[in-house]
Parts: sequence; C-alpha cells; structure tokens
Amino acid sequence: MTLAELRTFLAVVETGSFVAAARRLNVTPSTVTARINGLEEEIGQKLLHRNKAGTDLTSPGFKFRRYAELMVQLWGQARAEVSLPRGFEGVCNVGLDFDLWNGPGRRFRDHVRAHSPRVALAFWPGEQRMIDRWLEIGLVDIAFCHAPQGGERFRSRVLFDDELVMVSREKMESPRLDSSYVFVDHGDEFRRQHAAAFPGDAVSALVIASSDWALDHLLEKGGSGYLPLRHAAKPLEQGALHRVGGAPAFARRVYVAENAQTVSGWGWYAAALVAAASR
Repeated sequence: MTLAELRTFLAVVETGSFVAAARRLNVTPSTVTARINGLEEEIGQKLLHRNKAGTDLTSPGFKFRRYAELMVQLWGQARAEVSLPRGFEGVCNVGLDFDLWNGPGRRFRDHVRAHSPRVALAFWPGEQRMIDRWLEIGLVDIAFCHAPQGGERFRSRVLFDDELVMVSREKMESPRLDSSYVFVDHGDEFRRQHAAAFPGDAVSALVIASSDWALDHLLEKGGSGYLPLRHAAKPLEQGALHRVGGAPAFARRVYVAENAQTVSGWGWYAAALVAAASR
C-alpha cells in the first residue's frame, strides 16, 4: 500500500470517476486504474463499484475511506514535523470543535504567534468523535472541545463555561418557539436543558449545528435561537440582535484535552492556555 494509492482512492471517491480523478492528479486514467487495482488486491476487497455513471463506494470501501483519510492526514503531519523551516523548534497540532475557533482557538493562536514565534501551529477543525479519534492516534496534541478525554495518556481541564442565551433580531418580551425559531444544536446536555425549560413546545423545523452559521442566519433572515454569548456579544452591542426577555440561559462547558506527556515539555504552553481561557 502506497501513499499514491491512498490519494488516488480518495480522489476517485471525491470526484466520482476514474477520469476526473486522473485529471485532478495529473496522471492517466490507466494509472488510476492500476493504483486502485493494486490497493484492492492488497486489501482483498473491492472498494469501488464501477459503472457507466462513475463509481460508488462498496461497503468495505465506505469503511476503508476514513482510515485512508487518517493515513494521508497523519503523513502530512509527520512531514510537517520533520521538515520544519529553519529556526522553528517544534509544532503544536490543535484539534478544535468548529464553534471554538471563535474564542479559545483564536486567542491561543494569537498568544503563540506573539510570544512563541518559533513554535509552528496546525489547526484541525472537527466534531467531537473526530477529535477523540485524532487524539487517540496522535494526529493532534491538544484539543479544544466540549467533552473531557479519558485514558491514561490524556488529561482534560475546564477552560470556561459558555453562557448560551436566546437572541433575536427583533425585540421580544418573551420566548416564542414558532416557525421563526432556530434550534441551534449545542449537543446532548443542551438538548436536555432545552427540553426541560420548554416542555411540550414544538421545535423549529430549522436545525443548525453551528453557532457561526446560526448567527449569520439570524442576522440575515431574522428569528430567534440560542447562541454562545461570546458569539452574540458584538451584534448585541451594536443593536443588530437583542436578548429575548424571560428566556433562561444555559451553560456549556469548554475543555482542553491534552496528551500529557507531549505538553509536559512545552515551556510556552501554560501561558498560551491561560490566554485561550481568558474571556
């Protein structure tokens, strides 16, 4: 199994055909065919259905895809770490929940760039299950996330508690979970708190699992929904959004999960983490 075969397999999956993958990789279609055949022969399973319309993943191909992605990503990380530009002393690979770039991710980046310029940074956004896997295989060294990490190799620290508040573009004296309400999915604990606070109330047909996307929607289309206060602070200050009167606020805990052995040798890390947690 070669890196070229893995990249070719992913290119076929993403483009939907051998011909399109060949154009992307700047090789001949016969080269793509040979690489895929070699990969399937080594694995002992057909990974792709070939048909006139293009290609589709087989069941083994669907399972293999995530491993191929991880192997290609891990190779990229390894290459980055062993080929750092002259003058750099190391690299910190950071996983983070999509909603945590705006806040701890940015603050961590800004502090390291300002105070530890010889440390290179690589950020990997993803959802919690992806972050858990990246930590386990060593793709990332630390992660800003909403769930603590278990296991002897890792430790988790609480950074802060996000305050989730209901906001709307129009002034509202009380919550209304009508057709304009946007259910912003902040995870299992939020769903439990929300159901307890609004028992029996219908939830909007519009569900958005990203605070940034939900903020854009509320500003553009109106309506109401729950956002972290740090996301809504600026539009609230500007009057573009308003706190909904009588709506309860909820909390969502933010953690940093770390490979304890890796971070123990980083003299710059403690101060950067304090900066990430600042509000």
